[in-house]
Amino acid sequence: MNRFFFISFVLFFVDIAFSQDNTTQNQQVAIIIYGSDSCHYCLDAKKHAEEQKLDFVYFDIDKDENALREMLNKLRANNIPTSNLNLPVVDKNGIVFTNEPDFTIFLNKITQ
Repeated sequence: MNRFFFISFVLFFVDIAFSQDNTTQNQQVAIIIYGSDSCHYCLDAKKHAEEQKLDFVYFDIDKDENALREMLNKLRANNIPTSNLNLPVVDKNGIVFTNEPDFTIFLNKITQ
């Protein structure tokens, strides 16, 4: 009987460990930056977040299909058009916004 509970306990934790993916569904972070390593605005936003010592995670949507889907779902849920998308896209505590014509204003939104 004890052996059964031990095996069930181990299988439960193995299932949890392997069910996690690279997206933020299982992570609690303050800021998520979705971008592309080929986009200078994305790299500048990532560098800005690092310099400000912000708690953030960066996903390269060109390399991470799950993150791309997650980003698109968040944009649609927030009624942000995906047809002419301006990278990077930021999710800051559930508030989703994209790059703006004035990049300084965009960076300030990340740090405020």
